[in-house]
Amino acid sequence: MPWADLLKSGCRIFIGSNAAVPNALVADLIDHSRGLHDIEVTHILTLSDNVWAEPRYRDLFKVNSLFIGGEKVRDAIAEGRADYTPCFLSEIPQLFREQVLPLDAALVMVGPPDEFGYCSLGVSVDVVSAAVRFARRVVAQVNPRMPRTSGHSFVHVQQIDAWLEQAQELPEIQPPELDQVTEQIGQYVSLLVDNGATLQLGIGKIPDAVLRYLGNHRNLGVHSEMISDGIIDLMQSGVINNRRKTFHRGKAVTTFCMGTRRLYDFVDGNPHVEFYPAEHANSPTRIARNDKMVSINGAIEVDLTGQVVSDSIGRKFYSGIGGQVDFIRGAALSRGGKPVIALPSTTRDGQHSRIVTTITPGGGVVTSRGHVHYIVTEYGIASLHGKSIRERALELIRIAHPRFRRELLEQVRKFYWVPEYQELAPTSVPELGPVESKRFAFDGIRYTLRPLRPADERLLQEFFYTHNKETLLMRYNHHVTQMSREKSCSLVSVDQRRDLALCFTDRQGQAEVIQGVGRYYYIAADNSCEVAFVIKESRRGKGIATTLLEEMEGIARSRGIDRMVACVRRDNHPMLAVFENRGFQAIPGEDLDEVTLALDLGGEKPA
Repeated sequence: MPWADLLKSGCRIFIGSNAAVPNALVADLIDHSRGLHDIEVTHILTLSDNVWAEPRYRDLFKVNSLFIGGEKVRDAIAEGRADYTPCFLSEIPQLFREQVLPLDAALVMVGPPDEFGYCSLGVSVDVVSAAVRFARRVVAQVNPRMPRTSGHSFVHVQQIDAWLEQAQELPEIQPPELDQVTEQIGQYVSLLVDNGATLQLGIGKIPDAVLRYLGNHRNLGVHSEMISDGIIDLMQSGVINNRRKTFHRGKAVTTFCMGTRRLYDFVDGNPHVEFYPAEHANSPTRIARNDKMVSINGAIEVDLTGQVVSDSIGRKFYSGIGGQVDFIRGAALSRGGKPVIALPSTTRDGQHSRIVTTITPGGGVVTSRGHVHYIVTEYGIASLHGKSIRERALELIRIAHPRFRRELLEQVRKFYWVPEYQELAPTSVPELGPVESKRFAFDGIRYTLRPLRPADERLLQEFFYTHNKETLLMRYNHHVTQMSREKSCSLVSVDQRRDLALCFTDRQGQAEVIQGVGRYYYIAADNSCEVAFVIKESRRGKGIATTLLEEMEGIARSRGIDRMVACVRRDNHPMLAVFENRGFQAIPGEDLDEVTLALDLGGEKPA
């Protein structure tokens, strides 16, 4: 059928998505476009040369991109030759169905029909499925190289008005080389993934790094907008088996895939991977039907209140909303779900922080401060859900690049989010390992050992007010009745490079609760440190105190400290036993109420 019988000037066409762009169809349309003008081209991400966005075709095509991809489209939008229409991926089909963006034709790529007359949309079902259903005409490039994918990916030949048989190799995206920063981010994000979780991952360095650190996990599932090569080995090894999913159990669910030919061959005829339209797979309410849903997405910058900029660099539109909010919201609604935003702490040249006090003028907030739960950089995990603006600022400063922390604290103070008494920018304890935390289990309960942080002010207050009078007397040697905000702030605002403040926490639902605190104060005069700790009454006798002391002792030794000292009430027999069991010796003294104990470490004074 001639193009003149399918299209007319001023109509709107849809071009297939991602790795399924019907380039031969587009080229044929251009070659036979005489008499056609001002055709609006709408699409999402397209892995293609995007020839229709070139200036030479400005009289033939006008681009209206629903997700920006490729420099030609990006430049056309920046120059005003093209438009960008922001929209959640899950709602794009509604634009077609409700005639907000009525489609005169959908140009798509399919595989050859089977004996029943059904072609497969293959590697890109996403919004292509809706375009096929709601467009007035469907024109297909039949490509024998297109994988035949499972799920809701089929189009009957009777739905196709015209077609062109043309083989075309699918574009390939090679797995990226991972750098140290990306590896560290991946390791941190992997700590948020529990066994039995269901994952949503994008493409690029960070998702690949996350997958690399999931090899020791068990019974993971996939419900994702897209999948890439990274899932293949985990599915073949059984780490991803989808057995614990509570929605589409036993199946990895996606809307499209992009990667190498290995991935395309992997999904070809694979009944364990199912492709669904975006309005189904990206529906937040359906995503939330997966328990322990973990959504992992990227960002361009994040401000200190938690606003996430993802589709523009200042006023220059760069990508789009896509499915980020769909999955962030779905994971937040999931039982045990975790919405995660992951990004490097600085720009590529290292000159600018991507954790910012205020968003770059013109920057677009894709994920609001109300949606965000976790922000991850190579410096750690910031938990923002349920946190005040002040607590969020402190958490985010902690995971910013150390070079920018002091500046961020000074800037944010101008807006009164951080009070005067908060003086120190967060510091780290590298001796706890690359993720600055350790996991332990006592009496069947899982704990995390980590540094106390400035944002722990309220958690420490809550911990204090769980103590009975006896505990307060034993720890402070007098009847303390109040832990003020200022006092709590001073106790969590520690220069961890000199002194040390650690805590044991566990999870009660989604809330983190402090169950034990240990600290030492460095005494420069004799290169020693004074150590003390307190454990919640209900968690004593489990080994928490002994482990805290062991860890602090190890850090003190690694820092070259000569001696650890502790002052303990004589009637605090359990505490005395903990120290004595670690080899502390009592030092003779005149104080009848307290015993001073010491442990020689044989360190060398730090330079």
